Amino acid sequence: MSAAGKFHLITDWRIDAPREAVWRALMTPEEWPQWWRAVASVEHIGDGDGNGVGAVRRMTWRTALPYRLTFTMRMTRVEPMSLIEGRAEGELAGIGRWTLSGDGARTNVRYEWIVDVAKPWQRLLAPLLRPVFTWNHNKVMQWGQEGLARKLGGGRS
Repeated sequence: MSAAGKFHLITDWRIDAPREAVWRALMTPEEWPQWWRAVASVEHIGDGDGNGVGAVRRMTWRTALPYRLTFTMRMTRVEPMSLIEGRAEGELAGIGRWTLSGDGARTNVRYEWIVDVAKPWQRLLAPLLRPVFTWNHNKVMQWGQEGLARKLGGGRS
């Protein structure tokens, strides 16, 4: 795909919860629809190894705009308690990477999303609508931060 449809988005969360709790929540995507309003469904397709590498899930996301996205995510790298990385294929294609840090009662979470849009209308309109697509991503991630903070009984900053 052309560079016009490529996005490199970075989101930072600060969650008032221990890293272990945040890690458990992020490592169980099948539960995301319970606390992340943008996640319509997560279907477990295949198991991975003991750390989860190789696990495959089909994810459908609602967005703040009037469309949904579905793609498969294969976990490609896991460093327990610090990094989860996966490769998306489908309506979005690329890499998603969670990085966790912090000790004690607060966890810093960074999500890096390096993807190409796949729908023809998205590729066509990406140069014009890049700010709108970026806003949409940021809104979806805000919902995730708020939902995770509620789930874990903490706040966000």
